[in-house]
Amino acid sequence: MPNPRIAIIISTTRTTRFGGRPAAWIHDIAAARGDMDVEIVDLRDYPLPFFDEPASNAYVPAKNEVAQRWQKKVAEFDGYIFVTAEYNHGISGVLKNALDYAYPEWARKPAACLGYGSVGGARAVEQLRTNLIELQVAPTRNGVHIQGGDFFDALLKDRDLADLPYIADNAVTMLDELLWWAKALATARHTNEPD
Repeated sequence: MPNPRIAIIISTTRTTRFGGRPAAWIHDIAAARGDMDVEIVDLRDYPLPFFDEPASNAYVPAKNEVAQRWQKKVAEFDGYIFVTAEYNHGISGVLKNALDYAYPEWARKPAACLGYGSVGGARAVEQLRTNLIELQVAPTRNGVHIQGGDFFDALLKDRDLADLPYIADNAVTMLDELLWWAKALATARHTNEPD
């Protein structure tokens, strides 16, 4: 079985966002393993309008060209890592919008979450997991949470994420789970494909 392809999705688009740093950090850890092929996918590259299609693309093909590009990109992967901030106890609007623009492309694949913020993005991650379940995505139990003083030191004082040993341990556990689920679900998807 070839290495599963994993998208690391930067889930915010603000000019001053922090998400690029943890995305690059987890990318480097995942790529160094050699057992998965990882790619950073930036929502800035997919400027989706607010969802305005006739229906979910599970029922009606999307008309918007950016939406079609987004769906094609999502379909390329066997699993996902969402790098997400917490906005008012939830995920960013741009991430929710991007989730809504695809459906069959997400289905029966795993996802892990790397959250950041004052409480490590924990409330956003829990909301995201609920959204993912509705899209038939299997969220992993373990994730990475960059929180509290460590988050603010990284954000405001440019502290290197590699200096936070507890998140590196969490990353290994999260990636191990994601790899297992990616392989298991890829096998199941391919076993059940119509001839």
